Amino acid sequence: MKICILSDSHDRGPMMAAAVATAKAEGAEAVIHCGDIIGGNTLKASLKLGLPIHAVHGNNLGDPVSIARIACHSEDQLHYHGQDAAIELGGRRIFLTHYPHIGHGMACTGDYDLVCCGHSHETEVRQQANIKGGLTWLVNPGTVAGLGAPAATWILGDLETLHFEIRTLAAVPIVA
Repeated sequence: MKICILSDSHDRGPMMAAAVATAKAEGAEAVIHCGDIIGGNTLKASLKLGLPIHAVHGNNLGDPVSIARIACHSEDQLHYHGQDAAIELGGRRIFLTHYPHIGHGMACTGDYDLVCCGHSHETEVRQQANIKGGLTWLVNPGTVAGLGAPAATWILGDLETLHFEIRTLAAVPIVA
């Protein structure tokens, strides 16, 4: 199962939708958003693409009531988990959080195959040694908005092979 992993969209709905559309075209079946969505309008174009979205808060909450309301009326397409989430997709145990330090700690537990975080606006894909003697994938997709970063980034992940590709988003015009 392929997934689109993104974070820190910061109200840049067209950029988020462009990443989701590209991921869908390449076979992604779900989206993980690691926080800082900001407003409900950010999600609308991506939801129209028909992939289930699993999202958590960030430190820039914006309008969580609006996002929760959209989730309630999304026919189970938007899963707005709150501060963090432990989910299963494609037979893999996945933990979502916004904060890298929490992501690192959760990866160290060995309870998950994949831990996804955001916040830093810096991409990172690495394996973290865990207390069970194994390795856990720790993935930060950077910022799909491109704010404070050299580029707008997201990750295409394959849960079967645990292969993660950092992708750069082509320029998306901002409509005024």
